Amino acid sequence: MSNIENYRKYFTKDYLMGPNSFRLLDELIQRKPADAVFDRTLDLGCGYALTSMFLANETNAKTVYALDLWIAATENYKRIKENKLEDKIIPIHGDAMDMPFANDYFDAIVSVDSYHYFGCKEGVFGEKILPFVKKGGCVMIAIPGLKKEPEGELNTIFETWAEGDDSQLFKTVAWWGNLLKKECGSSCEISVKEADCYDIAWQEWFDSGHEFGIRDKEFLSKGLDEILNFILIYVRKK
Repeated sequence: MSNIENYRKYFTKDYLMGPNSFRLLDELIQRKPADAVFDRTLDLGCGYALTSMFLANETNAKTVYALDLWIAATENYKRIKENKLEDKIIPIHGDAMDMPFANDYFDAIVSVDSYHYFGCKEGVFGEKILPFVKKGGCVMIAIPGLKKEPEGELNTIFETWAEGDDSQLFKTVAWWGNLLKKECGSSCEISVKEADCYDIAWQEWFDSGHEFGIRDKEFLSKGLDEILNFILIYVRKK
């Protein structure tokens, strides 16, 4: 049973960086493959390491590596210590495109609301992510995406909201499935599906009062809620 309500103090503009990442991660874990193991987990693009704390508390993880490019490891370590998780979470400042780990090191790699920023290019998953997972290990990703490609005026609204080139980072379930099958279909089991937590994840972002949340609410009310979704990706290495 989910303990997500234990984290409600973080559902504020001081901590949230977009639609509620706790909701996305909670659903990602709840719908994980039955044989998924979290013993040694990498939280890839961990932000403020809040998702790392959730993984440390709500899974059987023995060690969580909290890696982020933009948030300093020292800043995250302070938060980790405040929550008495310094024995379970290791904060790291690093780049997903040049990770300092041994191949076959992790039982699980988890990434919430960050993978689309660097993973939309062919070759990234197969060359930069998959090698670090053990045989039998899982990569689990939650990202924003599209139900369908926007057209006409709605496409103009979408590109304005996403500020140009960032609109290219939003893909459909089918697009991600095709990319991953091309990358590692012969060596992995792949499942890509739409998340169910869309409404509540967005609403809690709006309720945070963050200025970007207020802007997002305005744009979604113009029709973007008809085309946007969240996507859950599961890849198990054979």
